[in-house]
Amino acid sequence: MNALKSDMDRRMEGAVEVLHKEFGGLRTGRASTSLLDTITVDAYGAAMPLNQVGTVGVPEPRMLSVQVWDKGMVKSVEKAIMESGLGLNPQSDGQLIRIPIPALNEERRKELSKIAGKYAEEARIAVRNVRRHGMDELKKAEKDGDISEDELHQYSDEIQKMTDTNVSKIDTSLANKEEEIMQV
Repeated sequence: MNALKSDMDRRMEGAVEVLHKEFGGLRTGRASTSLLDTITVDAYGAAMPLNQVGTVGVPEPRMLSVQVWDKGMVKSVEKAIMESGLGLNPQSDGQLIRIPIPALNEERRKELSKIAGKYAEEARIAVRNVRRHGMDELKKAEKDGDISEDELHQYSDEIQKMTDTNVSKIDTSLANKEEEIMQV
C-alpha cells in the first residue's frame, strides 16, 4: 500500500506543479521570465525554446529583456514574441530586445482571473481523479482479501487527507494569483 500512496502523492503533486506552470504563463501587470517560457523561435531550421537562443531577464518590474546570443537570430526572436499572442511589443537594440509589459485594464484582469479559476478547477479535478483511482484500488484490495476492512478505512482516511492537502495548495495558489492579477 505504501507504493500506492507514494504514486498517488506524486501524481497529486504533479497536478499542482502543472497548475503553477500554467499560472506562470498568465500575464499580470508584472514582468516575469516565465511569461516567455512557452515561446518557441525558428532557429537553424528547428523550433527552439526562447531561453535556448538568448538570456531572458527582468531589468525592471514592467520590463523583460532578451539578450540574443546570435546576431542573426534577433529578427526571429522579435517575430516569435510578437506572434505569441501575449500582446507584447518587443523593441530591439542590437542584440538586446526590450519587451515593455503594458498595464492591464480592469476587463482583462477579470478575464485573467476567470482563466486562473479554470486552471485551478482542472487541477482540483485531476487531484480528485487520482483519489478516485486510489480508492478503487483499495476497495479491490479489500475485496481480494489483501487488506482488512479496518485497513481500508485507515488508508481511505490517509488518501482523503492527501487530497485535502493538495486541494488547499491549489486554492492558496489561486488566491495568490488572483491577488497578483488584480493589483494595479
